[in-house]
Formats: sequence, structure tokens, C-alpha cells
Amino acid sequence: MTAKIALITGATSGIGEACATLFAQQGYQLVLIGRRTDRLQKLSAQLAAQYLVPVMPLVVDVRDKTQLQALLEELPQEWKKVDVLINNAGLSQGLDPIDKGNTDDWDTMIDTNVKGLLYVSKIVSNWMIPHHSGHIINIGSIAGQEVYPNGNVYCATKHAVDALNKGMRLDLLPYGIKVTAINPGAVETEFSIVRFKGDEERAKKVYQGFEPLMAQDIADAIWFAVSRPAHVNINDMLIMPTAQASATIINKN
Repeated sequence: MTAKIALITGATSGIGEACATLFAQQGYQLVLIGRRTDRLQKLSAQLAAQYLVPVMPLVVDVRDKTQLQALLEELPQEWKKVDVLINNAGLSQGLDPIDKGNTDDWDTMIDTNVKGLLYVSKIVSNWMIPHHSGHIINIGSIAGQEVYPNGNVYCATKHAVDALNKGMRLDLLPYGIKVTAINPGAVETEFSIVRFKGDEERAKKVYQGFEPLMAQDIADAIWFAVSRPAHVNINDMLIMPTAQASATIINKN
């Protein structure tokens, strides 16, 4: 029996890296997409050696439509039989009110969180359609379910992901392709470091005083969705730490 293949974007850290590790443990071949060459090569070599699975690293920014399309289309045919696509690449930049927002930050968020997800999904869904099977996992956020002060554009991008998840489910239904939204609350990854542009001290304070989710928690939830029987689709999953009740209400000690 041919091993299944998972394609994971944003694979070099956080949820993407945790998913890559978990799916390798489950015997999946991996196509890993990330921007950071050193990290991607190191992770790929480590997973291939530890779990004896083939790993195909692709160094590309999902915002770069031309390069992304070229690299994916150049994959050998046997690597295009993707069973699971995890659209994980995403970020938040800045935490400013709308009138003071940095338009470059807006472009980065929209181009990564929305357009990058679309670019990858269009290509991979077309690989899945002839097989009448496949599973697309879109990583959303609590920010796609509610809006919080100064979250304006980031929240808008994650609301877009929520809408796209529902749209994909409708459009791909005739082909037997599953579509699942995984919407985390507070997860301690590099997310806040990126949001605060490298300010590690500020980022650390976000997770102080309570136990946040870890990347592994989200990877476990994704595996649960993927491992359901063929007739079961998890449409939407909202996951938060026990200490969190909404995007902005967290019980800190």
C-alpha cells in the first residue's frame, strides 16, 4: 500500500512543525513548505532519519504566486497524490488601531493569510479532484470568530479564512474532498514574536499567568479530524486553553 502524503505550509515552526512531526510518526510522506531554508532542511532531514519517511522540502513564501506554482507543478507526479493539505502558513503583524495601521503590515497579512492559502488550495485541490478524495485543513483562529480591539485587519483575514473554509466545503463536496477549519485560541508559538516584530519580552508576557495551548495540542486536534472514518467530516473546531473564554478574556494568576 502506498504511503499517504501530507502537504504542510508554514512547516518550519509552531503548529506546522508539530504537524510535520506527528504526520511523520504516522508514516505519511511529507511535502513541507517554509520560508527559512536552514530550518526547513534541518527539520526535513531529522524527520526522514527518525521516522524513515520521504520528505520533500520546498523553500518558498506562499505569497510568491509565481514561484509557488512553479515549485509545486515541478514536483514528480507521484508526489502530487496529496491526501492531506494543511494550510498553516499565517501570521499577524502589529497591533494598531485602524487609523494608525501600517499598510505594509496589512499587505503581509492579507497576502499570507488569505491569498497564500488560496494559491496553495487551488493547485492541490486540482490534484485531489481526479481521485475523488483528500482532506484540506485550514488553520483559522478565534480571531476568525470574533473581533477584538486593534485586531482589525488580522481578524478580517481570519474571518476570510472562515468564509473560504465554508466555500471550499461547498465547492469540493461533489468530489468527496473533506474540508476542516481548526480555530485555535492562545497558542504559545512564535506567533506573538512575529506580531511584535521580534520583541521577545513583549511576546512572552502574552502567555504569562496561565497555561496556553501548545503547538502539539493543535496538531493532535488536526490528527483527530484527519483520522475519522471516510464518512465523517469535522467541519469546524474551536480550541482554547481552559483559562481562556474569548479572544480577550483570559483568567491569569
